[in-house]
Amino acid sequence: MRFIYQIGVNLYSLIVYIVSFWNPKAKLVVKGRLKSIEKLKMFSSNEHTYWFHCASLGEFEQARPLIESLKLEHKNCQIVITFFSPSGYEVRKNYEFADLILYLPRDSKTNANLVLDAIQPSKIFFIKYEFWANYLLEANKRNIPTYLVSGVFRKKQIFFKWYGGFMRHVLSSFTAIYLQNENSKVLLDSINVKSLVTGDTRFDRVMQNAEKVKSFPEIEQFIDTKKCIVVGSSWEEDEAVIFSTLNKTKGIKVIVAPHEVHEARINAIESSLTQRVIKFSDLERSDNKENFDVLIIDNIGVLMHLYQYADVAYVGGAFGKGLHNILEPASFGVSVVFGNTYSKFPEAFQFLEAGIGYSINNKSEFELIFNDLIKRDETDKVLRFMVSQKGATAKIIRTIFN
Repeated sequence: MRFIYQIGVNLYSLIVYIVSFWNPKAKLVVKGRLKSIEKLKMFSSNEHTYWFHCASLGEFEQARPLIESLKLEHKNCQIVITFFSPSGYEVRKNYEFADLILYLPRDSKTNANLVLDAIQPSKIFFIKYEFWANYLLEANKRNIPTYLVSGVFRKKQIFFKWYGGFMRHVLSSFTAIYLQNENSKVLLDSINVKSLVTGDTRFDRVMQNAEKVKSFPEIEQFIDTKKCIVVGSSWEEDEAVIFSTLNKTKGIKVIVAPHEVHEARINAIESSLTQRVIKFSDLERSDNKENFDVLIIDNIGVLMHLYQYADVAYVGGAFGKGLHNILEPASFGVSVVFGNTYSKFPEAFQFLEAGIGYSINNKSEFELIFNDLIKRDETDKVLRFMVSQKGATAKIIRTIFN
């Protein structure tokens, strides 16, 4: 079975290489992996080197509270971070708490031994659902402790199929598995894999961030004394559902922060809105900020801070692209509306169960929910839930190091 697994890995790597001739993201992966070998040769580890592997930016945010806690408690430790995706590496390649950041080379026994020889980690952390078989098995041979952090499992995964014996073996090589929810534990119990439910470390992260929020006087002037909805990380599919309602709103401010902010995308959003619109890049120069109804955010890096101004939040991606971060608005006590495709996002189920998240299927449902939520204040309920979910980072560190 390991042979079949390796064929699959090699075939995927070949496809990425071919696609890299015309796809910018694939090109970044190919070039990045080549540079990784050079970086590894230059790296000098110490006896307390902790290696974190994150697929992308979302997994990095789950690793981040753990990384920063380790750096705080073990000041002389070294942190190595590897990424699979450019969306993680390119954004966080200069992260100040890491001593080495690189793309993880293709999963093979040769590469696994090369990486392990160079890093010589004292502990290895894989985030959420990263299961690189060769790396894990070779680390296990060397008796290096390996941990899965904020793990999530679904019944459709290969571990729970009759033909998943090899991947079950890989899974059992972890020293410990820390899970986000009880459903995942039930699944692992069914295949006799031990685990511990500690929660999602992202709750710790977003609640910390909310305490360090940045204010924007120009946005406060734009909102004036009105209520406000923040539309975060929206795609065309989201806007097709919600804009008809937002175009009809009177006396309510709208902030739209799309997932993509290139000029064509911003222009398309502006043309879809019938109210008085201003772009964030023009807001500071405007003398009549309060006269506009809609603010379009045409840069990146400010969305998390915008949620402090929301009375209601809509978070995009759940009409096909993949639900974006619903924890950020909730960290400010804001209820969240999102689309209907969220099966891979356990936090969405948690929000729905707690009554702080609302899923919609169409325009009419959004109009009903929005018109109801904008009249209510659910701040206390949302914050009580968010506070109740904190503590995963401390539980994991206590379990590993005590």
